[in-house]
Amino acid sequence: MSLRIGTSGWNYPTGKGTWNGIFYPAPEDRERGFDELRFYSERFNTVEVNSTFYGQPRANVTLGWARRTPAGFDFAVKLFQKFTHPKLSIDQSPVTQADIDAFRGGVDPLAAAGKLGPLLAQFPSSFQRTPEAVEYLEWLLKAFAGYEMAVELRHRSWSDAPATVALLDQHKAAWVQIDEPKFSSSIRQDRVGGNAGTYYMRFHGRNAKEWWDHAESEDRYNYFYSKDELEPIAEVVRDVLDLARTRHKEKLKKAYLFMNNHFSAQSVANAVTLKHMLDEPISGKMPAELVERFPDLAGIVSTFPRARLL
Repeated sequence: MSLRIGTSGWNYPTGKGTWNGIFYPAPEDRERGFDELRFYSERFNTVEVNSTFYGQPRANVTLGWARRTPAGFDFAVKLFQKFTHPKLSIDQSPVTQADIDAFRGGVDPLAAAGKLGPLLAQFPSSFQRTPEAVEYLEWLLKAFAGYEMAVELRHRSWSDAPATVALLDQHKAAWVQIDEPKFSSSIRQDRVGGNAGTYYMRFHGRNAKEWWDHAESEDRYNYFYSKDELEPIAEVVRDVLDLARTRHKEKLKKAYLFMNNHFSAQSVANAVTLKHMLDEPISGKMPAELVERFPDLAGIVSTFPRARLL
């Protein structure tokens, strides 16, 4: 079984929680031709694409991603918001086959390069389990048949209904496990394995104070997992890997872990620590500024001064 650990997104150039000057050099310090994606992919073997939530993927762009990343690198691609958040989408018209075809065409270069991981259907907490919601989810899974699918459901009504497991298993879709602040309406999860070929987990942080009430949307993800918080998570992943080697060895092929607590590159530091806990190789040197910001990384990674980005 292949274990893949990365972050949700790789480009955070603006705002209070930018990665510039922490994981990437500040713009004024960058050498000519510096490529964030290439730099990122030399240190992680997967990334979760956020930009496709805001607009349909374009084949010329994804072809560039495929060419700029090494062999064996995977892109988990988030579905366009029209598929999962119709109230946020500029286009309020119903989802059509043309929309499905446009998304498929946009990710084709990644698939052709062998670099397409799961498609992520990230539904909001307002997406509650109703007969209409179940019908729509089933339609969406059928529409993307042939792709690895990972479904993030956030409202408790889904976990309260045993039939949810059967629905996802029927379509061999991974039920995304999420670590986030828990409220009365939050989904309850304790599911290892299933009928999907992948295990998929997202870490949103535990910033309960600013989860609903925040000045900027990025404030929600301003959270750093301590080693004590990551260790129980690592133990769950070890259980998943053990099951994959025994009971689910014919089904479970890959496990994806994505840190979404992206504020100020906290996700990068936590992803590196989690890799270390799970005995995954730490590839590529890290900027000294990252270790200065996150001293827990000292002794885990090797570093170079910012001026030596090689």
